[in-house]
Amino acid sequence: MRGKKWSQFGQQLFFVGPATVFFTLMMIVPFLMGMYYSFTDWNGVSGNVIWVGFDNFRNIFTNDADFWSSFWFTLRFTLLGVVLTNLVGFFLAYFLTKPLKMRNALRTIFFMPNVIGGLLLGFIWQFIFIKGFSTLGDLTGWSFFQLPWLGDATTGFWAIVLVFIWQSSGYLMVVYIASLSNVSKDVLEAAEIDGATRFQVLRSIIAPLIMPAVTVCLFLSISWSFKMFDLNLSLTKGGPFKSTESVALNIYNEAFLNNRYGLGTAKALLFFLIVAIITIIQVRITKSKEVEA
Repeated sequence: MRGKKWSQFGQQLFFVGPATVFFTLMMIVPFLMGMYYSFTDWNGVSGNVIWVGFDNFRNIFTNDADFWSSFWFTLRFTLLGVVLTNLVGFFLAYFLTKPLKMRNALRTIFFMPNVIGGLLLGFIWQFIFIKGFSTLGDLTGWSFFQLPWLGDATTGFWAIVLVFIWQSSGYLMVVYIASLSNVSKDVLEAAEIDGATRFQVLRSIIAPLIMPAVTVCLFLSISWSFKMFDLNLSLTKGGPFKSTESVALNIYNEAFLNNRYGLGTAKALLFFLIVAIITIIQVRITKSKEVEA
């Protein structure tokens, strides 16, 4: 009996052990080191690490208006990004589960932006906003294309939201397609026979049955939105005057441009706690609304 247990333990160690070691080295150890450095005054380069306790956190709450400005920008971006990305992803999935001739091709087309890296995608859209829209504005005379899309706080915000939705909705579409494909056709046909409208079927049958997919998609989109960095860096670099600076970009600038690594890791730790609380609440709420098929 003991030999069987040791055999099972050996198999688990063989298959799970390497992954556990790499996960610990790549994720757990840097996270714990970041927690330590958040209580220090360190420039990220020198060997002189000064312990300052909670001074970095006091500085964030009392003297760092830029951080809270970037947090407010990120919060607004997240609210819009999560709602619009999930709506676009769901309705793309809803229509692309219908018997359309170009269904598979359209699925591929809508998913493709997610394959492109964020920095490259940002530079492509930077060219579109600056050169492409300007040319279209000259040809059509429409004021929409002549707006300073990346040179103003309001239009810069909407430019980042637009590109984020264009990039992310295709991935969520795939998740929703997988969930919609598992909805029983018999249930839908029975509802139609009983006289239910399409909207009633969507609201009362489809939505509750795909709630597990909604939980996953909301979790993913919240995580992506809060961590948004590459699009922000490549499109606006936080400008003009830090009006479109996300928290991730603010932390990057603090740690690697201002050489205040201790303060940067303190901001990162605080941001991690805020995002963790929000995602836990979201998962609990959506999990409670899930039903058995």
